[in-house]
Amino acid sequence: MDANKAEGWPEELEKGLTLKEGWPKYHVGLSGSGGLMVKFASTDLDSIKQVAQRLKDMGLEEGIHFTVNMSEGGKAGYVYILKEGLAYAAWLSKYGSGEQQRLVTEFVEYILQRAWEAGKEVYEKASEIIEEGMSRGSLTLKGFEKKVEVDGREHVVKVIDGGAEFDVGRSGKKLLRIKITAEVDGIRRKYVITYGRYGAGNKSEGFAMVRADTPGGREADAERLTAVIEALTGVEPRMRRMKDGGIKIVCYREHLEGFMRFAELAEVIAKWLKETSR
Repeated sequence: MDANKAEGWPEELEKGLTLKEGWPKYHVGLSGSGGLMVKFASTDLDSIKQVAQRLKDMGLEEGIHFTVNMSEGGKAGYVYILKEGLAYAAWLSKYGSGEQQRLVTEFVEYILQRAWEAGKEVYEKASEIIEEGMSRGSLTLKGFEKKVEVDGREHVVKVIDGGAEFDVGRSGKKLLRIKITAEVDGIRRKYVITYGRYGAGNKSEGFAMVRADTPGGREADAERLTAVIEALTGVEPRMRRMKDGGIKIVCYREHLEGFMRFAELAEVIAKWLKETSR
């Protein structure tokens, strides 16, 4: 899929597309709060497992992009596609490769048609999410500027440069290092956020240690780094205080999704996620 194809979707749908065989019937509609709902429900637990596995084959992660409820006793279970899941699927349809890209492209087209059948408001909401996902990689770090508020204080973030690369930790795990050079309120520093996979769930977590040898000390450095991450991803990171007085900034999968909006980071992040998935 590309931008030209996306623009032509309404015309194609008006003519009537034939759904590809083999896709389960998802319900696509709006929740009471107006959010998009994409859900597959069935009393057959094997069907629930098959749908979940297919989403994993497409590159989506359970708990991040979709949730699964394995109800029993005759009650219907379900697979629920989160907003981030549809946006990420749209991104993969543009930047993925091979069989994965084919599957995820069909999935996005299918969900868009189901949304069209559900009505104008549903279609517009689905299109908005898909367009947002496909736009990832459309921004550049160099020259990016934004004002953000941290703990009630406004900061001006100006990004000078940045990139991402792989590394190998002492345990042999493949790490992802995101490097950002930025000025916050006129103070320039190079920040490094190191991502790894942790725990039984293979969760993506990133860490960055703040420095004491910067203007204002650790507290001020932590606030500036928080401002940089929030400006770039739209999500405030967590701050973890160590027993020795150090401060660690913690990022999660949602921050990675935000970083993927930038051309200098998107391809490397996607490759790392794929190569470190189970």
